[in-house]
Amino acid sequence: MELNSKIFVAGHKGLVGSAICRKLKDDGYKNIIYQDRYKLDLRDKLLVDNFFQENKPEYVILAAAVVGGIHANNSQPVRFLKDNLLIQTNVIDAAHRFSVKKLVFLGSNCVYPRECPQPMKEEFILTGMFEETNQWYATAKIAGVKLCQAYKREYGFNAIVLMPASLYGPNDNFDPENSHVLPALINKIHLAKLNNLENIELWGTGEPFREFLFVDDFADACLFLMKNYDDESIINVGVGDDINIKSLANLIKEIIGYEGKIIFDSTKPDGTPKKLLNVSKLNNLGWKYSTNLKKGIEQTYNWYLNNLANEKI
Repeated sequence: MELNSKIFVAGHKGLVGSAICRKLKDDGYKNIIYQDRYKLDLRDKLLVDNFFQENKPEYVILAAAVVGGIHANNSQPVRFLKDNLLIQTNVIDAAHRFSVKKLVFLGSNCVYPRECPQPMKEEFILTGMFEETNQWYATAKIAGVKLCQAYKREYGFNAIVLMPASLYGPNDNFDPENSHVLPALINKIHLAKLNNLENIELWGTGEPFREFLFVDDFADACLFLMKNYDDESIINVGVGDDINIKSLANLIKEIIGYEGKIIFDSTKPDGTPKKLLNVSKLNNLGWKYSTNLKKGIEQTYNWYLNNLANEKI
C-alpha cells in the first residue's frame, strides 16, 4: 500500500473509522476516500456499485456497522442483523468485482461463544452458542467473516478479518440508550457528578470481565496488518488483559472525580461473563498495544468534555 494508493474507509465518522483516517493521515497517506452516509447508503447495492465504479479504490477498510450495547441489541434485532448483513455483503462483493487489491473486515469479540475457554483463541470461533443479548450482531458478523473467507477461497480475493477487543476512545457513541459499556459509564458518571447525585445505578452484577483496546492503538494495528498479514484465518487484536465492570466503573469514577456511590442492579442482564482475547498470534507478528486503560480513559473523557459534555447538561 503506497502513500498515494486510493484507500476507501467505510464508516469514516464512527469511532473506528475516524481513528483509522487519523492514522492514515498521520502516516502520510494522501488519497483517502470516504463518503457521508446520507450520500452513500451502504445498504443499497446499486449505490455501492456506482461508488466503486466511479472512485476505483485500491484498498478498503470496512469499519461501517450498526453497533450498540445490550439494550440496543435486544430492542432492535432486525436492524442489527439485516443492516449489518446488507452493509457487509454489498461492500465485500463490490470490492471483489471492482478489483480491490485488499480488504480489511472488522469482526468483533462478541462472535466468540458465551462459554468460550479463556483467553479466546482464533480457532474457538463457532465452537459454541452466542451470548443471547448480542446474538443478532454476532450472527451478522460471523456471516461477514465467512463471506471474506469464501471470496478468498473461491476467487483468491485478498480479504483479511480482524477480531478486536472492545474498542473505546475519541468520537465514541455516548448515547445512554445504545452505547457500549465504557462510554455509557463515562456519560452516566459525568452527569451524576454534574448533578450532585448521591448514587447511580448500573445494570448487572458488575462481575463480568471485559478487555478494552484504545481505538488509536487499534487503528495502528489495522494498518500494520494491512501491510503484514494475508492469511484466510482471522486474527485477534487486543491487549491480552481485562478488568471487571465494577473495577472499570470505579476507575472511571476516580478519573471523573465523582464521590457518590455506585449500585448494581443484579436483576438486569450481565452479558457474556468474560471476553479476553488470546493475542499471541498478533504479538508474534511484532505488534503490541501502547495505551494503558487509565491513560486511554483520560483521553476519552477529555474528548467527551471538549465535544459533548455541554450537550448532556
